[in-house]
Amino acid sequence: MVSGSSRTVVFGGAPLAVEDVAALAHGTARPVLEASLAFRARIEKGASIVAERVRRGPPLYGVTTGFGASSGTEVPAGLAEALPLNLLRYHGCGTGAILGEVESAAIVAVRLASLSRGLSGVRPVVLERLRDLLALRILPRIPSEGSVGASGDLTPLSYVAAVIAGEREVTAFGDVMPAAGALARAGLEPVALAPKESLALMNGSSAMTGLACLAYARARRLVRLGASLTAMAVDVIGGQPGHFDARIFAAKPHPGQETCARWIREDIECGPRPAPADGRTQDRYSIRCAPHVLGVLADFLPFARGVLEVEVNGASDNPLVDVETGEVLHGGNFYGGHVAFVMDSMKAAVASVAELLERQLVQLCSPRTSGGLPENLVAVKGPARAAHHGFKAMEIAASALTAEALKATMPAAAFSRSTEGHNQDKVSMGSIAARDALRVLDLAETVAAIHLLALCQAFDLRQGRGCHGRARALHLAVRAHVSMNVADRRQDGDIERVIALIRADALPVGEIELP
Repeated sequence: MVSGSSRTVVFGGAPLAVEDVAALAHGTARPVLEASLAFRARIEKGASIVAERVRRGPPLYGVTTGFGASSGTEVPAGLAEALPLNLLRYHGCGTGAILGEVESAAIVAVRLASLSRGLSGVRPVVLERLRDLLALRILPRIPSEGSVGASGDLTPLSYVAAVIAGEREVTAFGDVMPAAGALARAGLEPVALAPKESLALMNGSSAMTGLACLAYARARRLVRLGASLTAMAVDVIGGQPGHFDARIFAAKPHPGQETCARWIREDIECGPRPAPADGRTQDRYSIRCAPHVLGVLADFLPFARGVLEVEVNGASDNPLVDVETGEVLHGGNFYGGHVAFVMDSMKAAVASVAELLERQLVQLCSPRTSGGLPENLVAVKGPARAAHHGFKAMEIAASALTAEALKATMPAAAFSRSTEGHNQDKVSMGSIAARDALRVLDLAETVAAIHLLALCQAFDLRQGRGCHGRARALHLAVRAHVSMNVADRRQDGDIERVIALIRADALPVGEIELP
C-alpha cells in the first residue's frame, strides 16, 4: 500500500515519464487522478457518446458487434450489456509464469495513463478503480504468455479488466486471493462494466509497454554499472588508462560512447602509471573498446525513452471516441510495433554488454591476461593450492548465461503470423519482445554480479594496490555482504546477494547522466 507516499503521479494532467511508471510499479509513488472539473467532464462525455451510440445506432464495433473477425455479427442492443463480461471471460486463457507484483503494477499504471486521455469512452469509475488497484496494491495475477501484440495485449489485459469486475485472482494484503474478496476487504465494489469498457481496458499495448518501462530503467542502470566494473577491471589487471583519453572519443563523438569513456576515466582517476610488465601497448578489446560497447546501449536509451513515453501517454485502443465531434474512429493504435522494435533492439545491446563483462571475467581468471593474478583467482597458497579451483566454475556459469542472453536476441517482431481468422494478419509480438528483454536483463545482471565478485576477489589478492576510489567503494559494498573466497565453497548465495544489491540500486556506481 502506497497511500502514505509523499510523491504523487497525476493521471489526466501532464504526460507521464518512464520514471513515473517505475515509481508506481515499485510502490514508491501514489497515483491520483486530475482533480479538475474539465477532466472529469471530458471522461464523462466520451462515455455518454458510447451510450448514445448503443441506444440509437449505427452499429459500433465491439459494442453492438462481435469482436475481430466476428465484427460482421450484429449484437442487438439488448444483448450488448453481456459483451463486456463475455469478452474478458473468453480471453481468460493466459499461460506461463505469473508476472510479479512490480510488473503487474506497471501494466495497470500504463493502462490508466492511456484511458485518462479521455478517448476511450469509459466512465470515471473505471479510472478510479484502476487508481485504487495501484494505491492499495491489489494487483492482478497476470499470466505472462498469450499475447501477439495486436490487437494489443488482449489476453494479459483481460486479467486487469476481470479484477475490476470482481473476477479472477489478485495479490493483495500479502497473499493471493480472489479479486472479489480483496475488493471487499478494501471496501470496494466490483464495477459492472458498461458497453465498450472491457474492450477499452483490454485493447491496447499497455502490458508490453509497462514491462518495457521496467526494462528501460534496468538497462539504464546496467550501462553505468558496466562502466564501473570496467574501471575496476582496469585497476586490478593493470590496464592502460590511455584507452579512455577524451581525444579518442572526440574523434568519433557518439554521445553515449563519450559519456561511458568519461565515467571510466573518472573512476580510474587517470594519471601516470607504470608500463605493463608484459610490454603490451594495447589492452584486449573487452577493456579497450568497453566505452564503444557500452556506448551503443547508452546512445539507444534516449530513443527508447521517447518511444515508450509516447506509448505510455497514447490512446491505444480501438475504436476511439472524438469527444469534440462525437465521431467514433476505427484504427489500429493497439499495434505494438514501436515497443517491439525498442525491446528487440534493447535486448541485443544488453546481451552485448553481458558478453563484454564475461570477456573481462575471462581475463581475470588467467595469469597471462590478468597481470599475474593467480589462475582462477585461487587464494590458497602453498601445496594445498592444487586442490582448489576458485572462480573456474563461476567463469563457466557466466559463459552459459552470456550464451543464453545472446541466443535470446532473435527479434520477436520477425515472427509475426496471421492470427484470429486472418483479421489480425500482421501482428507486432511486442509483449514477447518485452519479456525477452527482461530475461536478457536478468541474465546480464547475473553476469555482472559474477564479474563483480571476481573483481572483489582480485582486489583482495592485490591487497587493493593500484585500485582507486570507485573500485574501493564497490569492494567495500560487496564485502559488507559477501566474504572473500579463501577456499573452494559454493557461491550461488554470493551471486544472489550481489544481484539483490544491483536490483536494489544499492551499489556505489556513480551518477547516471543519461537522458
